Amino acid sequence: MQTILDPKWHLFAKVAELGSLSRASAALDMPPSVVSRHIAQLEEESGSRLFRRTGRGVVLTELGERIYPRIKAMILASEQLADDIRASRGVPMGEVRLGLLPSTVAILAGPLFAEAKQRFPEVQLHITEGSSAQLEEWLKEGRLDLSLLLREENTAHPDEPVLTTLPLSLIVPAAHPLASRQTISFNEVLALALVLPSNPHPMRSRLEGLARQRDASLQMAAEADSIHLQHEIVAHGGGFAITAGQLSAPQRERLTTLHIVDPVLSRSVVLGTTLHRPSTHALREVSRLIQEVAPALLNS
Repeated sequence: MQTILDPKWHLFAKVAELGSLSRASAALDMPPSVVSRHIAQLEEESGSRLFRRTGRGVVLTELGERIYPRIKAMILASEQLADDIRASRGVPMGEVRLGLLPSTVAILAGPLFAEAKQRFPEVQLHITEGSSAQLEEWLKEGRLDLSLLLREENTAHPDEPVLTTLPLSLIVPAAHPLASRQTISFNEVLALALVLPSNPHPMRSRLEGLARQRDASLQMAAEADSIHLQHEIVAHGGGFAITAGQLSAPQRERLTTLHIVDPVLSRSVVLGTTLHRPSTHALREVSRLIQEVAPALLNS
């Protein structure tokens, strides 16, 4: 049992939330023509327009504004009822959409999927990869139910379980003279040409703040908005990156890490949960599984 309410009203709510037929179709993994056709059918059945087209997407008409809160409440109630019916068997069922950070995919994706399949055979676990900023946006949009996210030191929300805390390290080409060291002070880092994510970015803002405290500024070599890109630039002599976590075996052939000290810097990997869906039995069980299994894997 996927839903009790007519699925077309779920489409209506998603289009209203995202303000765009194309964004709604992407969020629901559905062709835009199907979304458009279903909305047209709803408007025909309602005898009035529900959306007004604009240059930037769509906005609710007066009728749409009036019925949207009631439809949203009905969707939440129908999802909760469907979950209650499924949960009456005492077995988690249904779909759970999980987001993983690129640096955790190789570590977590396989073991989590296998363990979830064994423990909860009637749960469909869908795993998506993305940057922390992308994953957080998808959580806010309701495209994901759960996701690993990065938080700078002491910025995790009380409702976000911390799975692990990782030190920030300087990423150095394996052939560079610095590669023979194990640590490097932040003052020394300030003299290096860095490959960092573009602003706005929480870690970069934090590093810039630390630099200002020392009456200095970061020396930029390049901007790259994924860890993979940063590592590739460093491996080809384009500068030095600052990231958290371990390098994979193939990466260690070209790169090495130096822990940053004085001060020691860290960031946390937390588990975020969407506010756009009720807390289903399946979601709660998968969340518990992640909190049970992920810390040991991430720290191994």
